[in-house]
Amino acid sequence: MLFSKKNKATGGFDFMVVGLGNPGLQYQNTRHNIGFVAADFLCESIGAEFKKSKFDGLTADIKIGDKRVLVLKPTTYMNLSGNSVQKAAKFYKLKSENIIVIFDDLTLDVGRLRIRAKGSDGGHRGMRDIIAKVGNDAIPRIKIGVGPKPHPDYDTKDFVLSRFSGSEMEKVETAAKSAAEAAKCMILNGVDKAMNGFNK
Repeated sequence: MLFSKKNKATGGFDFMVVGLGNPGLQYQNTRHNIGFVAADFLCESIGAEFKKSKFDGLTADIKIGDKRVLVLKPTTYMNLSGNSVQKAAKFYKLKSENIIVIFDDLTLDVGRLRIRAKGSDGGHRGMRDIIAKVGNDAIPRIKIGVGPKPHPDYDTKDFVLSRFSGSEMEKVETAAKSAAEAAKCMILNGVDKAMNGFNK
């Protein structure tokens, strides 16, 4: 196991929040990039911004209460997100349970949130790579519903790389903002409190 529960955070960071997505203008506002959007809202809500390129990703250094938090948007493309997360977590010796990952879920209706303390990747390749690289599945996550495929035979890759319709935009923007608030709650009050307050 790469990061054991006995490890203590060093380097000044208590938590890391990871928003998943794909880099590049062609992927902006696609369903697969909702994790990036939530990470942006998290930083904007406290007047911070992404300033550094480090650990194969864009990073921001923020404070939530008395906790220092690294916000990371991997730029490795979704399927290799674990490379970026592993580098940052290993450098700062962060425990897996202090890494919060925000990503899209096509099994949830648009705008729904589901918070979990641990578990399988649920078919999400970015989360799958993170679990593999970190070495365990005890990684808290916030899943944002981007809607089911319009038809079972619809290509999954095409769907997650599609953009939201006009009628979906308000729901998904609200959900991304809620995910940012949920991450704050998880850091300050724990996963159970966040689950009770934000799962819907």
